[in-house]
Amino acid sequence: MLALVSVALAGDPALKREGSYWVEVRSGSEALPPGAHVRINARGAVTVNGRPGPDIVYALKIKVKARDEVEARRMMQVFTVRLLKQGGNSVNLIVNRGEGMADLDVKCPRTVADSNILTAGGAVTFNDLDGPVRVETGGGAITADRIRGNINVRTAGGDINLGAIDGSADCSTAGGNITANMIRGEAAFQTGGGDILARQVDGLVRASTMGGGIHVLRAGAGVIASTGGGPIEVGEAHGVVTARNSGGPVKVGSADGVRCENAAGAVNLDNVSGGIRVITAAGSIIASLLASKPMADSFLSTGSGDITVFIPSNLGVTIRAQNDLAGSIRRIVSEFPGITVREVGGQVVAEGRLNGGGPILRISGTGGTIFIKRQR
Repeated sequence: MLALVSVALAGDPALKREGSYWVEVRSGSEALPPGAHVRINARGAVTVNGRPGPDIVYALKIKVKARDEVEARRMMQVFTVRLLKQGGNSVNLIVNRGEGMADLDVKCPRTVADSNILTAGGAVTFNDLDGPVRVETGGGAITADRIRGNINVRTAGGDINLGAIDGSADCSTAGGNITANMIRGEAAFQTGGGDILARQVDGLVRASTMGGGIHVLRAGAGVIASTGGGPIEVGEAHGVVTARNSGGPVKVGSADGVRCENAAGAVNLDNVSGGIRVITAAGSIIASLLASKPMADSFLSTGSGDITVFIPSNLGVTIRAQNDLAGSIRRIVSEFPGITVREVGGQVVAEGRLNGGGPILRISGTGGTIFIKRQR
């Protein structure tokens, strides 16, 4: 009997120990038809890398905790990995898991038509694929780089890290950070409680977080950003920046228009043009207007704080400012002699046309000081 057991074990896949785990690796390969659609359904971590050639190659690493090798093999019998071809060019790679872990590593032709990765729980990494990719994980980080198509990724809890994506990116995590280096198309980022950092997006950026900061270094179009509490920073946007913040500062380096609503926080705008509408319940406003681009009718308002506007000396604009509960004519300070400051009841108001006038810039404050400065 002992001899028979030894023969049977010798024919089984080799097991090895890694710490407290017994480990087995199962692998296989299959030639794929041109333009194949790859579907992966797993129950652990998944890694997919594009490769030259027509074959899909997979390796399933199974890890279980057991008293001995016999128990480990019995537990591993529940694990299966199947590669199924279904009508047309669809190829399904399916993993069934028992008690333990099953990490799947896949190498497939980078030219596959598209990839769909679904795992019940575990990190997902995919790189070097030409077609669109869709990913959904029940809990784990998502990492991607060198993808030529669009991506759509969802995780119930984990960070999302993107390298270079030539298409558009639609990303959502229930509770993690989102970081993107280069998105050639549009980007939509949503997190239930983390920071968002986009270094460069060539298209429109939509970013939303319930409790973190939003940082967009460069956008080739507009930016729509919303946070429940944290800073919003846009370095450069070739479009309108729309920002909604429930509790933090907003800073825009340059933009072709700004729409900002802030419940409690300062707003700082540099080199902005087009139409500007900024309302903050409590916080200072600093706005620097751009001389080289035309502006449109604009409005700046704060319920508590100072407002400072820097205006180029050659910009045509009509100023209409008022400061409620000011108590002193000094609550509006202008460096332009063409702007008249006077008291009307309990208000201090200022009006005037600069360089013949132009779009109307209305400024409204309560109690703080309004500074109308000449841009140096």
